[in-house]
Amino acid sequence: MVTKKRILFIANEMSPYLELTEFSEIVNKLAIKANDSGFEVRCIMPRFGVINERRHRLHEVVRLSGINVSIDNDDYPLQIKVASLPNARLQVYFLDNEDMFKRKYIFQDEHDKWYDDNWLRTIFFCKGALETVKKFGWPPDIIHCSGWMTGLIPFYLKTAYKKEPVFGNSKVIYTIGQNTFKEKLHTDFLKRAVIHNSIKEKDLEAFKENNNTALFRGGAAHADAISFGDEQVNSALIEEFGKVRGKKVIPYNADSDLTEYLQLYTDLANK
Repeated sequence: MVTKKRILFIANEMSPYLELTEFSEIVNKLAIKANDSGFEVRCIMPRFGVINERRHRLHEVVRLSGINVSIDNDDYPLQIKVASLPNARLQVYFLDNEDMFKRKYIFQDEHDKWYDDNWLRTIFFCKGALETVKKFGWPPDIIHCSGWMTGLIPFYLKTAYKKEPVFGNSKVIYTIGQNTFKEKLHTDFLKRAVIHNSIKEKDLEAFKENNNTALFRGGAAHADAISFGDEQVNSALIEEFGKVRGKKVIPYNADSDLTEYLQLYTDLANK
């Protein structure tokens, strides 16, 4: 019997749970299309406070909860919830933490003020997602990251998690989307993003500008393949990553039926 190839989608938004940009709908369609095409699919996203647990039927996965995510000697408890994606037989896992995500707004407060701890929430989500996969004991062949909040994941997979058996055969695709914020992350971001002694702060050079573009740049720089998820992508990123030697790049196509993604998943999984 042929073992199904496994795809893990890690995103900071996914329809119908959170729809900030058009790519949230594409993540939904990709997950369903991959699942229907014979891949084994799971999805991970943050459990922002605006996501209605009752409406979407989220419930805690007790056997997975209880992980502490350590960032710069501080431990943050990770709670994991799950829901079945409507009209699809696949599961979406939501990473939750009382301090990080239980608020009524997403990245800005009710006065549109940028949350000072968005940098910490980003590190927590990226590390928490990878720790969750370790806890699953579910080795993904493909990890498709989308959204600026996932930007550190390709880097962590190539450094801190490089020797983890569960990621031994994982290939990473990173989708560059439209810039959605103008603020900078806190100056502590790079220092605190050093989550393992195998990482030096200088290794995070691609992220040094601490802004939306830098998170996309860092994600794309360390991924095995790149896609563009929006028409309105920063022009510097299109120039930098539109063609990269040795990496498959999928350009944005508003009329796509997404089969080029399925082909990319298949090609990378069989490498």
